[in-house]
Amino acid sequence: MGILEGKKGLILGIANDKSIAWGVAQAAKREGATLGFNYLGEQMEKRVRPLAESLDAGIIAPMNVSEDDSIDAFFAQVKEQWGELDFVVHSIAYANKDALRDRFSTTSRADFQLALDVSAYSFIACAQRAAPLMKNGGSMVTMTYLGAERAVPGYNVMGVAKAALEASTRYLAQDLGSDAIRVNALSAGPIRTLAASAVGNFRKLMEKSARGSMLGRNVTQDEVGNTCAYLVSDLASGVTGEVHYVDAGFHIGAGDPGIE
Repeated sequence: MGILEGKKGLILGIANDKSIAWGVAQAAKREGATLGFNYLGEQMEKRVRPLAESLDAGIIAPMNVSEDDSIDAFFAQVKEQWGELDFVVHSIAYANKDALRDRFSTTSRADFQLALDVSAYSFIACAQRAAPLMKNGGSMVTMTYLGAERAVPGYNVMGVAKAALEASTRYLAQDLGSDAIRVNALSAGPIRTLAASAVGNFRKLMEKSARGSMLGRNVTQDEVGNTCAYLVSDLASGVTGEVHYVDAGFHIGAGDPGIE
């Protein structure tokens, strides 16, 4: 039996088969979980649905995390079909490309609010709806990055959003702990994804990350997926409020994650 046998969980934020969330989904399915997925709009559905169907998804439904009514409708469907929920993996983030490529000091109020809303508040919004479905406790995991605590060139407002996301993880862990719900963040090293393509000089960032890591390489989508499967499983029953790094040890090095 897998470590997630008999558990039902949501994987939120898959964009394509290069997404970190897809690595998580594959690991969770391998370990026995029944999975549900969201998508944003018809174009994204064309990418997400075939992937979800390949894992025999129990739920494949639209959800726009910028709209409360859309979040309500998605979780209402989860409640109707499953009744209960064991885990949620939140892998959703967005910032306007100009806000990543321009100087951070020029960030507009609108771009700041958008990045914080989609990348940080959406985790809180989903947690609000998911928690009542975790009747016997559960686990929530969100995806973050070292740019939340170090200034990474090109990461800009997304770094601020991830910092807010990590703080939200701690406060959610405090708030939901009495309901036996664990809340953690997983900080992955750089991986080539659709979202990463918006970060300037991403190739050089990956090269520097590999050189500066303790293992002398970058991590893979599968490694992040395996770690997340552990975090949402009962094997991590005593772990909450943590930022768990899967970056080949880069974060403990003396160097900065910038680009030379």
